[in-house]
Amino acid sequence: MKKVFAVVLALVMVLGVLAGCSGKKEEPKTEAAPEANDLVSLAKAEGELVVYGSCEEDYLRAACDKFQELYGIKTTYQRLSTGEVPAKIAEEKGKPSADVWFGGTNNPYDTAAADGLLDNSYVPENASHLTKSIYKDPNGYWYGIYTGLLGFMVNTDELARLNLEAPKSWDDLLKPEYKGLIWLSNYNTAGTPKLVANLMIQLKGHDAGIQYLVDLDKNVQIYTKSGSGPSKNVGTGECVIGIGFLHDGITQIVDNGYENVQLIVPSDGTACEIGPVAIFKGAAHMNAAKLFLEFALSPDCVELAAQNGSYQFLVIDNAQQPEAAKKFGLDPSLVWDGYDFAKAAAETKQNVEDVMKALNGGDDRFKTE
Repeated sequence: MKKVFAVVLALVMVLGVLAGCSGKKEEPKTEAAPEANDLVSLAKAEGELVVYGSCEEDYLRAACDKFQELYGIKTTYQRLSTGEVPAKIAEEKGKPSADVWFGGTNNPYDTAAADGLLDNSYVPENASHLTKSIYKDPNGYWYGIYTGLLGFMVNTDELARLNLEAPKSWDDLLKPEYKGLIWLSNYNTAGTPKLVANLMIQLKGHDAGIQYLVDLDKNVQIYTKSGSGPSKNVGTGECVIGIGFLHDGITQIVDNGYENVQLIVPSDGTACEIGPVAIFKGAAHMNAAKLFLEFALSPDCVELAAQNGSYQFLVIDNAQQPEAAKKFGLDPSLVWDGYDFAKAAAETKQNVEDVMKALNGGDDRFKTE
């Protein structure tokens, strides 16, 4: 951030609007961006930043510590699932207890933007490094920092003990022999199952997609609070088949030594998360929040992920991809080419409501307290 923002900012905004694909009609508001040194000075004058993070806590901690180290701004954080954050901010009625939201999955960010909880008045210069238009909200409410593939993680030892083959497709998960072996995260608290719902409805059509999720529920043993919950229990065998983001499986293999974990990209199609960063509307430390957006879209921040057990593909062109993600072949190009991000953004809230209605609100497995 050593250049004057104004010219680059205007170009980024024009390209962002032209490339937008979410279907929202509201265009991003604009605001003259100060030079980098001015923004740093303004942020330091505020002296504080509060971050809600929905990525893994080790990465969240490292990012906040690095921001504090670079700029001398006191940075505190709290780790919350993506489904918890919008509910908490909505309850605070325009006076959010945090300034920025960092990481997680984009579907809850889309819902939060539609509900008026996010601020789009600042366009970070570093957004010019994003490699695809889908890696940002076209109306400027969030900007992507990473992407990760949705799939299955299985314990090969347990499958062998049960004399079962690993599932290859979403339809395989409905087989009766997998009853009680599958873990998924909770539609009420996590972003991962929201993506699962969007994908199934797009792959199969609305009614058939909802019916699929009702049928899948019959085989699900546990719904975890966090999207990474299933992955953390596959290596031990407590969870035999976990649905989640495959980079979380890499963490279990590489960092925790569980060589009995196999990663599976569903043969009938998959989707990906986009891990965003966003400013809350009404943030108390607005300049520090703007500076954090610039930081979050820089190699200084995103390369901390792989150093702290998070192996998502990065979505800015000036950062180094984690070797582990490349080694396991989890390339974003594996996403089903029919997946419509704009449609998902517009329909996530309704899709989840429809799933929960079809499940009659869910049983004790869906309790959040």
